[in-house]
Order: sequence, then C-alpha cells, then structure tokens
Amino acid sequence: METWDVYDRDRNLTGKQMNRGDTFDPGAYHLVIHVCIFNQLGQMLIQQRQPDKEDWKDMWDLTVGGSAIASETSQQAAEREVKEEIGYILNLRNRRPSLTVNFENGFDDYYLIENDLKTSNLSLPTEEVKQVKWASKEDIVDMISEGLFIPYHKSLIEVLFDMRNTMGSHG
Repeated sequence: METWDVYDRDRNLTGKQMNRGDTFDPGAYHLVIHVCIFNQLGQMLIQQRQPDKEDWKDMWDLTVGGSAIASETSQQAAEREVKEEIGYILNLRNRRPSLTVNFENGFDDYYLIENDLKTSNLSLPTEEVKQVKWASKEDIVDMISEGLFIPYHKSLIEVLFDMRNTMGSHG
C-alpha cells in the first residue's frame, strides 16, 4: 500500500499521512510529480502505459509521472519514478520544478529536462511502462485528439514544450 504525506493548501506538511485510495479529508492535499524529458530536436520522450494499469490502460503519457510517497521530497519522488518507470537514473538535487500545477487534491510538480538519452538503453518494458518513443508537440496533440494519449489540456502540452529550455514565464 502506497502511503502519502498530507499537505495543507499552502503546501506545508501537516504531519499526517494517508494511503492511496483513501478519501481526502477537507483541506488535505498530496504531491504528484511529472518529468518530461526532451531531446535536442525538441521532441518529448513519451511512454505507453501497461494494459493492466488501474487508470489510463494502454494509453500514452508524458515521460514519467506519479505520486510522492511519505517522506519524499518532490525531487526524490521524480528521481524514483524515472528509475521505476523507464529504468533511467536522473539527478535532480538542487533543481526546482519548472512549474507546478495545482489540482483539486494536490500539487503537481513538472520537471522539464533536456537529455538525448537512447531509448535502447532503457530497461523496458517495466511493470508500469510498455514502451517509449520520441514525439513532437504536434504528435502528442494529435494523439490526444485521437484518444490515444491521456487527455491533458492541449495548452498544457504547448506550455511544456515552450518552457523546456527556460525557467519562468518569459522567453
């Protein structure tokens, strides 16, 4: 059973924990991370989820995503998820997320990384990931329209691509 730290609305740890699948108490939030790896051609590494996953079976997704488990920082959760999902070791110490998206029950930190890693060097498939491939912004938006990709807001995909080489909202 996966255990999460509980945060308040200002992202302060409350000292409480909850298990994945539990109902959120009012004012309780948890931390989620996404890592988007881009190559020098401006493509994002995307993953196809395994067909036996609880949610979004067999659908394509961003490079990596998942919940922070109890006592993990955002960076530690991102490093762990990258290793678990695609078998790659990433060092995010001293790195802040490129952006954070608030959602109903939490905070979703996005790390935008440029790395021309070779997909053939990844240990795939894993328990969570069936396969990976490089995709352009247009490819991902088309896959969302076709129902093949998790239905993120298309504008979020554009922001992720636009922000991949910068921090902040100015180009």
